[in-house]
Amino acid sequence: MENSSLAADQRIPVTVITGFLGSGKTTLLNRVLTENHGMRVAVIENEFGEVGIDDALVLGSEEEIFEMNNGCICCTVRGDLIRILENLLTRKDKFDRVLIETTGLADPAPVAQTFFMDDEIRDNYRLDAILTVVDSLNTLQHLREEKPEGTENEAVEQVAFADRLLLNKCDLVDANTLAHLSKELKSINSSAQQIQSSFGGFPLEQILDIEAFSLEKVLADEPTFLEDTDHQHDQTVTSVGIELTGELNLERLDNWLGVLLGKKGVDIFRSKGILAISDNPRKYVFQAVHMLFTGEFATEWGDEPRVNRMVFIGRNLDRQELTEGFKNCLATNTKKMNSSN
Repeated sequence: MENSSLAADQRIPVTVITGFLGSGKTTLLNRVLTENHGMRVAVIENEFGEVGIDDALVLGSEEEIFEMNNGCICCTVRGDLIRILENLLTRKDKFDRVLIETTGLADPAPVAQTFFMDDEIRDNYRLDAILTVVDSLNTLQHLREEKPEGTENEAVEQVAFADRLLLNKCDLVDANTLAHLSKELKSINSSAQQIQSSFGGFPLEQILDIEAFSLEKVLADEPTFLEDTDHQHDQTVTSVGIELTGELNLERLDNWLGVLLGKKGVDIFRSKGILAISDNPRKYVFQAVHMLFTGEFATEWGDEPRVNRMVFIGRNLDRQELTEGFKNCLATNTKKMNSSN
């Protein structure tokens, strides 16, 4: 996987995994972590959510995993990213590479800037590639979405700045839809190689140690790239995080989510949860992208407190309605409820 030019560069390779909400970034990350490749990986995760969920969805148990869930990596927590990268340098013997999974609302350009605007980071890390995971079923509607004046369309930015476009969930669309999506992506970013797959099954040799990021090329296309400019997210897109003690009735939960996502799934971009189901020792992992949702039992709770954590990300969310609906799914309604504020 490694060529002679990369072997001569002793800096730590970094791969940034970006993509809109629900595109399959964590699935791809798990694919890398569980493959028998012998690489030691440090993982940096950033969630757009008041309650952390993704840490429980990452399968690699021996990797160094660092979380940033108090803001978006492309703006409010860039300082945290630099501090984590600096701290990692004190344990260089424990890992070979860094994977950064951004929030689904991140603009990857400011993340890339981090590796060129700080001397210590630039001297010790090499930005290998920015991988944008594309949800083949839902991406077109996000690319065409009209945003308030002065705000970015993050889905477009993620496609435009990609070194590789990883078309995921290809099993959910027909050949004509896939061809139409591919053409639209090419109109935004003609130079990025497109790779098609499902369930994050992209060959590692096509996504790691590919030396795809070129600062010279970026500066040629965008001369102001290294200027630290502010950008504005769409303020109608928010997150509602709920933590709820007690056990849930699975039938009541499925009915509520089915009705909720059926009626409002267009505006609920992403929802996910780690849930405690009545009379079941295993964690129930719930994930949804718009109206399409799945749930499955995973590892056992063991001695860990059985606390339900649910996150909704979308437009014009009603916190009270979501909280009350979730609370009504309790097997009994006598438990204490805590909602993130």
